[in-house]
Amino acid sequence: MSAIDPNIAEQLAQDLPPADFRRIIETFEDDLGRLAHQLEAAAIAGNWDNYQRAAHSLAGAAAAVGAIPLEQAARVAMDPQSPHPPAVVVPVIRDRAMAALQELSALVARSPGR
Repeated sequence: MSAIDPNIAEQLAQDLPPADFRRIIETFEDDLGRLAHQLEAAAIAGNWDNYQRAAHSLAGAAAAVGAIPLEQAARVAMDPQSPHPPAVVVPVIRDRAMAALQELSALVARSPGR
């Protein structure tokens, strides 16, 4: 399974000037690092409101760039009815985030005018 939906990410790469596409991916990377840290810190502290808030923001950021598997994992964290505890969900989010960043970086490298 791909870490990003090629239809979404490649459409962004085609529709935007290369510098804008790179900036979006760099912003996503920055946001991802910040939100993942917030998510993990909230999970460790047992602060479920902040945990769900960070997961919600993470899901939105992931959806915007086509990182659908990451978005799905973040939505599990958002769900107060989820049977999956943070100790299970956070590592999945971390792995999917890294995979998405790798694929998006490769797409940026292939885009014209890099």
